[in-house]
Amino acid sequence: MRGGGLWQLGQSITRRLAQGDKKGVARRYFASEAELKKTVLYDFHVAHGGKMVPFAGWGMPIQYKDSIMDSTVNCRENGGLFDVSHMCGLSLKGKDSIPFLEKLVIADVAALAPGTGTLTVFTNEKGGAIDDSVVTKVTDDHIYLVVNAGCRDKDLAHIEEHMKAFKAKGGDVSWHIHDERSLLALQGPLAAPTLQHLTKDDLSKFYFGEFRILDINGARCFLTRTGYTGEDGFEISVPDENALDLTKAILEKSEGKVRLTGLGARDSLRLEAGLCLYGNDMEQHTTPVEAGLTWAIGKRRRAEGGFLGAEVILKQLADGPSIRRVGFFSSGPPARGHSEIQNEKGETIGEVTSGGFSPCLKKNIAMGYVKSGNHKAGTKVKIVVRGKAYDGAVTKMPFVPTKYYKPT
Repeated sequence: MRGGGLWQLGQSITRRLAQGDKKGVARRYFASEAELKKTVLYDFHVAHGGKMVPFAGWGMPIQYKDSIMDSTVNCRENGGLFDVSHMCGLSLKGKDSIPFLEKLVIADVAALAPGTGTLTVFTNEKGGAIDDSVVTKVTDDHIYLVVNAGCRDKDLAHIEEHMKAFKAKGGDVSWHIHDERSLLALQGPLAAPTLQHLTKDDLSKFYFGEFRILDINGARCFLTRTGYTGEDGFEISVPDENALDLTKAILEKSEGKVRLTGLGARDSLRLEAGLCLYGNDMEQHTTPVEAGLTWAIGKRRRAEGGFLGAEVILKQLADGPSIRRVGFFSSGPPARGHSEIQNEKGETIGEVTSGGFSPCLKKNIAMGYVKSGNHKAGTKVKIVVRGKAYDGAVTKMPFVPTKYYKPT
């Protein structure tokens, strides 16, 4: 989905269902239903009013009975539970798993303390982003990471190709793809209090970016304090056979305040948090420096390089990139992907990559790339929507303040 497409798709489905066009919706969005992969929660979603759409080869809920606007606000005020089992979790094991992975990503994985993780980017030979991922050092010889559903095939092929070459030179690394597990994202202010009912481990000592293997609701889970909303929350990797019981338990323990939440609200939440969506805000021709992810390049990696495309990226660090990802507020209709960005003289200076109406701020927000020199907060711009230019201004991100749980 490009340029806020999930949000738009959700609104389109809502309108057509309200007009009684259920057969039309089915033809439009379910034509390839038989070919779609289904998470173990698929029937549960349908039974609870989930409007299912094709996404990255899976049948996924874009929204439930409430609107995308309402579920976005509820996630920030109470909590949201997302089925993100379409994403791909994998483990790298072996004494050389860290040096192997560091050939492919920009993070200083070696410097991570056991049980902690960070956002990173897989790069290609030109410094472009193959995918972004959260990578966790479980131990010195076990790395756990999650890659995007739409990038799964190319990511796994890329990792496998380099792993074969690495092992041929005597490197000790192997992998396991966790297709036997489901992934739930529990987000919002009630995430920790709700989850605490289901585990004996003290979550108050468990901070943003940390990882544990622990029992939750009687199942052995991988728990990472992270998410894609800007809120406090967790991603829970749970064995498939325990996923439904855990989902029901979370909803029950929250007394109805944590709601099942679909991909439409996930898209608006991540945009409000200023987070990239791969395929929209980062692609194979975009470097981490241009994408505003310089902070994810470890200090040692900046000095030593050693990852694919390091020469290009280190040169951009030294000289500055020619384009930069920035946020915008705008007037008029919400900007969408590929909307042209102009300076006050009417000259083209960039393009919007994601945009929409913020349910929490009640105003238009967007992000995109502009030529360097036009990226400072407060810079006035024009954003072209349906052939007409509307006033806008560059602003800092995130649009909605993050609430990550960190030590005081």
